[in-house]
Amino acid sequence: MIYLSEDRRQLLEPNHEELSIRQQCKLLGINRSNVYYVKKPLDDTVLKLMRVVDEIYTECPFFGTRQMVSYLRPMGYDVGRAQIRSIYEKLGLIALCPGPHTSKPHPEHKIYPYLLRDVAITAKDKVWSTDITFVPLRKGFVYLMAVIDWFSRYVLDWELSISLEADFCIETLQRLLAHKTCEIFNTDQGSQFTSNGFTNLLMLNGIKISMDGRGRALDNIFVERLWRSVKYECIYLREWETVKEVKQGLIKYFDFYNHKRPHQGLGGVTPASIYLGR
Repeated sequence: MIYLSEDRRQLLEPNHEELSIRQQCKLLGINRSNVYYVKKPLDDTVLKLMRVVDEIYTECPFFGTRQMVSYLRPMGYDVGRAQIRSIYEKLGLIALCPGPHTSKPHPEHKIYPYLLRDVAITAKDKVWSTDITFVPLRKGFVYLMAVIDWFSRYVLDWELSISLEADFCIETLQRLLAHKTCEIFNTDQGSQFTSNGFTNLLMLNGIKISMDGRGRALDNIFVERLWRSVKYECIYLREWETVKEVKQGLIKYFDFYNHKRPHQGLGGVTPASIYLGR
């Protein structure tokens, strides 16, 4: 969740005299299905620690909570595993190595097998994948979800949310499938992607569902590399004040990433040159 300042809190009123919830969320640039409040904003110290943990994890995604604690303490952070475990949960982080505290899917949701081992990806729209990552703001944070084409590394669509509810992932997928489709869609086992709303939408469109094995973040390596680029080349370069600011920044960045940034994995050409042929 993100803490809203008093003026922005007043805007998001269920009984606003002039604006509906849909209109209010559109003005703020957030998903209408994820309007939540926190009575007490997160302490600045906690927010700073969350950002530090996110930066370390981006560099060392194999760190579990025990290793993260050991890494942070010499830096002057008096933290324990329970606190770091809580932060991992807030950030939606899972260490690459499986362990007893990796995130679990909803117990009532079906888990699908990983379909991409030793599969050659030879054309665009054969495989898409998605994931969610944490984006720090000065007085809070939001979550970023993006869908990427494996063959071209082209970012097909993305969305920000102030919570980890599945709705913003489902709405982004609906928007994308309204004008294109793929053969296989790969995700991790997070509850957003194992939810019936998400998987049913894929099946209704004739798309095969593939899910990473537990503790195998490298099964979705192209999205992991995307997050690294987004964070080091955009998110970490400044302190973002509002949801609107970071959304505008990401609009510019993803345009740069798709159309202007040479991609090493593509032999120095851009994702757009592969996906769009230009």
